[in-house]
Amino acid sequence: MIQRKRIGDLLIEAGLLTQEQLNTALEEQKTLKKRLGDLLVLKNYVTEQQIIETLEIQLGVSYVQINHLEMDPKIIALIPQKLAERQKVLPIRIEGNKLIVAMNDPLDYFAIDELRMTTGMNITPVITSKDELERAIARYYGFQESVDQIVKRLEERELDDPAMLQDEVYSPVVKTVNQIIEQAVSIGASDIHFDPQEDSLRIRYRVDGVLRTEKKLPSHMQKVISARVKIMAQLDIAERRLPHDGRVELTVLNRKIDIRISTLPTMYGEKIVMRILDSSNKNNKIANLGFTDHNLSRFKQSIDSAYGMVVIVGPTGSGKTTTLYSALTHLNSEEVNIVTIEDPVEYQLLGINQVQVNPGPGLTFAKGLRSLLRQDPDIAMVGEMRDVETAEISVRAAMTGHLVLSTLHANNSINAITRLIDMGVEPFLVASSLVCVVAQRLVRRVCRECGQDHDPTPEERQWFQDNGIPVEKLRRGTGCIRCSQTGYKGRMAIHEVLVLDDTLRSMILQRRADTDYREYAATKGLVPIMVDGLHKVAQGQTTLQEVLRVTV
Repeated sequence: MIQRKRIGDLLIEAGLLTQEQLNTALEEQKTLKKRLGDLLVLKNYVTEQQIIETLEIQLGVSYVQINHLEMDPKIIALIPQKLAERQKVLPIRIEGNKLIVAMNDPLDYFAIDELRMTTGMNITPVITSKDELERAIARYYGFQESVDQIVKRLEERELDDPAMLQDEVYSPVVKTVNQIIEQAVSIGASDIHFDPQEDSLRIRYRVDGVLRTEKKLPSHMQKVISARVKIMAQLDIAERRLPHDGRVELTVLNRKIDIRISTLPTMYGEKIVMRILDSSNKNNKIANLGFTDHNLSRFKQSIDSAYGMVVIVGPTGSGKTTTLYSALTHLNSEEVNIVTIEDPVEYQLLGINQVQVNPGPGLTFAKGLRSLLRQDPDIAMVGEMRDVETAEISVRAAMTGHLVLSTLHANNSINAITRLIDMGVEPFLVASSLVCVVAQRLVRRVCRECGQDHDPTPEERQWFQDNGIPVEKLRRGTGCIRCSQTGYKGRMAIHEVLVLDDTLRSMILQRRADTDYREYAATKGLVPIMVDGLHKVAQGQTTLQEVLRVTV
């Protein structure tokens, strides 16, 4: 039996918390109604990993990674779902008359007593992380029930009933799709992939830019899952031979979420990708985008220009739209008229006029941009320059007194110049309109919980020496519960900011080689994107492997 101590006292004994910090947290707990451990982590007094390690050492409570366990549904059924969700507990195995229960707070004796009375068994708590526990509860309660019901009703052929794909309360198909989305949002996934295989339907989440398989469902569930997703996006469920694009807005875990849906016919059924757009990201400040002071100064000076064109370049998923929206938020005021044309409008910004491209009736980027320029805009944002017509209208608008912000698919800032010319835009238009090009990539951050300093290897040290960056220690994550054993948690951007001057403009008119542009830009303060990444590696924010993964 666990000795009845408070978590605060144990952390003080371990030297991780002061009495003053504990008193402050206890005082705030009276009004915030949060668990003490959650409040201590929220106030950055301790980390969740430190709490877990303290309970392991001081009380001998075992730590268990439940995301690596295969649970027996019969054991899960010993504790009702509502009790598990309310007390944040999950039964994992039976040893004699003991029920081993995963908890985030094994010192919650009221919860232990309630579990003992409910199950009639002695309760032995083990500890796991809060996020891991919440995901497991969502996964094992309800989700498995929905899967079982779908399989059963498939066998009974009840899924021919249209209500099975639309009933928000009773349909197991609806419940399953909703739970897949909820789990993706809870772990911070940016995309959900439904991949039909020969023998299964694979569910994969993209977290911090990396795909990982979360579940595998029976292959014969593919059609009903696909149909439900298409109904959500108001797409034609009968047409399975052509790709579809749609959109749906949901409230998930008390957050407003926009989901872009894309379907693609494959050999084994329709592959579906759901892009999750969290509206909490739409008002990012420029200072929070990861720019160094040098690059931030150059970027802000460029977007504060009265006219000209600022272009953000990088591959799909490199955070270009987030940077654009942050720039618009910075520029937005009652004194200026900002109009955007986008495909799609990812986030709705207060006080900004946003236009959605609609090729069906003929509202293309080019046509919309022409109309946009008759709306007396001070600032125009073009979601992407995809063709020469859109690019030419954009650069001409930038030459005639408008500030134009846009994106372009190019490898780096210098390459954006030749990309525009190769598209068919005349060099004199590029030279006259272009003010600044920002190239960016997203790299994963070293996990704050498990990050540790280490000596650079000879190969790593060589990278820094070749680029003139002093380094003594590097940092990497060893893997923990918070980062799902990856060593990384969250992402940040690395940048390359090219600001054009008169000399560079004359070089563009001469159609010089990219190497000439880069050599000159380096003398004027251009920091290559890889070097910017190396500086952030030297600061312990990310790793050399991450920077090389996205730049080389």
